[in-house]
Amino acid sequence: MRVPHPPKIFLLSPARCDGRRAKALLNTAAEFPLAQQLRSAEGATVGDVFSFLSGLYFRGKLTYASRFATAESRSDVRIITTNRGLLTPAIRVSPRDLTDFACVDLAAAGDSFERPLVADAETLSRDLGPECVAILLGSIATNKYVGPLKRVYGERLLFPKEFIGRGDMSRGGLLLRHAASGEELEYIPVATAVRHGKRPPKLAPIPKVR
Repeated sequence: MRVPHPPKIFLLSPARCDGRRAKALLNTAAEFPLAQQLRSAEGATVGDVFSFLSGLYFRGKLTYASRFATAESRSDVRIITTNRGLLTPAIRVSPRDLTDFACVDLAAAGDSFERPLVADAETLSRDLGPECVAILLGSIATNKYVGPLKRVYGERLLFPKEFIGRGDMSRGGLLLRHAASGEELEYIPVATAVRHGKRPPKLAPIPKVR
């Protein structure tokens, strides 16, 4: 008899919305497809926008979460935003939304950030039940979103053990490799994890397809 896994929610840390890539995306003269889509009436998905803004790291997080968040495993994916709580990757955003995201300083983690984040986290926790776990795909080195999420999920807030000691690019590469192999990472509680660990060995290069 198979023991059912507890439902889980993958929580993806946000992309920076005020950097060089954001300026390129918001340039009204930009003609590349994503910029045109963002300016269109329907807008662009927040998953596509954040993948563009953050590059390999966010693309790795979204690819990995999408690979392992299945209906069979009772899982889902949400993206942390600076002022709109938790959004599904398919939610569409506009240039105004992106500008509003950039106006909130996560370092201060004020009420405009915490209130919608906690409200959405609590709703997800109630909907999925007391056994659900939240997998944070992001840094636990600061308290900007770890603190509010810990208040909601406590020991049920987990993150990949292999993230310890890795930088953003290494984490992105690690997630893409595991998404491709179908082997899910090991998760440990954020509350008892070492926030700064020894740097692990470099990832082996991905074999080239001949």
